[in-house]
Amino acid sequence: MIAVLVAAVLFGTTGTAQALGPDDTTPLGVGAARLVVGGAALGLVGLVAGSRRQRARSAAGVPGPTGGGRALALMALTGLCLALYQPLFFLGTARNGVAVGTVIALGSAPVLAGLLEWMLTRRRPTSPWLVATALATVGVALLAIAGGGSAGADGLGVLGSLGAGGAFAVIANAQRRLIAGGWDAFTVSGAMGVGAAVCGIAMLPMTDMAWLAQPRGWAMALWLGLATVAVAYALFTWGLGGLSAATAATLTLAEPLTASLLGVALLGERLAPLAMVGLAVLAAGLVLLAVTARSAPRSVPTPREA
Repeated sequence: MIAVLVAAVLFGTTGTAQALGPDDTTPLGVGAARLVVGGAALGLVGLVAGSRRQRARSAAGVPGPTGGGRALALMALTGLCLALYQPLFFLGTARNGVAVGTVIALGSAPVLAGLLEWMLTRRRPTSPWLVATALATVGVALLAIAGGGSAGADGLGVLGSLGAGGAFAVIANAQRRLIAGGWDAFTVSGAMGVGAAVCGIAMLPMTDMAWLAQPRGWAMALWLGLATVAVAYALFTWGLGGLSAATAATLTLAEPLTASLLGVALLGERLAPLAMVGLAVLAAGLVLLAVTARSAPRSVPTPREA
C-alpha cells in the first residue's frame, strides 16, 4: 500500500511540474518527452533489477514465470496503454477543462479496474472497497466542481477521459495477472517502459520540441520522466504484488489530493470551501481503504500459488 501511495504522490506532481515548466510546451510534446525519458529509464531498471531478482528467485527454488507468448502480449499491451493514456487524457482536459476531464479519468479508473478484475477473476469487489471507492470518487468530484469547468460536457472529451481511465485499468489488471503468473514486478514494469518509450519516439516528429532547449524544459522533462514514470510505475507495479488491481487503482486517487496540496503550497492557488470538503472526503476514502485492506485476509494469489 505504501509503494502505491508513494507512486500516486509522484503522479500528483505532474501538473505542478508542467506549470513550472516553459510556457511554449504542448500536451503532446510533454507527453512524448515523458514517455521517452521515463520509458527508457523504467526499461533500464527492469533489465537490471528484474533479471537480478529473477535469478535470486530461481536459486531459491521459486517456480519460473508462466505464460510465454501470452505474457509478452500482455507486456506489450501495457506499454501501448501507457502511451495511449497521454493523448486520451489531454483530449478530455482540452475539451471539458482540466477539472472535469481529470475527475472523469481518475474517477473512472478504479471503477473500471474493479469491473475488469471481476470479469477476469470472478471475484466480486468487497463491500469496504465499494464504500472506499465511492467516497474517494465523490471527493474527486467535489474537487472538480469547486475548480470550475464547463457546464455542458463535450461527448468526445468524455470518451477521451473514459479511455484514459480504461487504459489505466487495463495496465493494473494486466500487470497483476503477470505478477500472479510468476513474473517479477520490475521485469513487468520495465517491459511496459520499453513499449511506452517506442511509442513516445514515434510521437516526437508530430510536435514542436523546441522548449527542450531551455533549462526549465530539461528539468521538467527529467522530473516527469524519471519521477512520475520510472520511479512511480516501478513502485506501483511492485505494490501490485500485495494488492488487487481494484484496490491499487483506488489508492492512486491520492494523485488529485497531492496535486491540490501542491497547487496551494507551490503555485499560490486557493481552495474553495467545497474543495476542502472534497479533500477531506477523498482522504477519508483512502484511509478507509488502507485500513480495511490491511486488516483483510490476503485474497490475491502469489506467484507460487498461481
